[in-house]
Amino acid sequence: MAPFERWFDICEVEDIPVRGSRRVEKDGLNIAIFRTADNRVFAVENRCAHKGGPLSEGIVHDCAVTCPLHNWVYDLSTGKTRGADEGQIRTFPVEIRDGGRVHLRLATAS
Repeated sequence: MAPFERWFDICEVEDIPVRGSRRVEKDGLNIAIFRTADNRVFAVENRCAHKGGPLSEGIVHDCAVTCPLHNWVYDLSTGKTRGADEGQIRTFPVEIRDGGRVHLRLATAS
């Protein structure tokens, strides 16, 4: 069956700390939503590709997050690792709507 997309209203942008995150569970997925210093918002699977560390507890810098377990660094826009490490995490589209509400898009099987 073809997947279809659903948008979820998650929270206000202000509910996510600057250079911090908020963790949500939707459709059986554990997702970390990050807010950068310049107020951009990104969503990724909350699991490091290396050892499964909780990325929502990592350090946010520029457009990246550093895993709290072994310091793997992920680009929040692509999900790819930076530096010598090789790996990738799943990313999810987000939009800011209605004057500051964060909306997350998930594709699910129909």
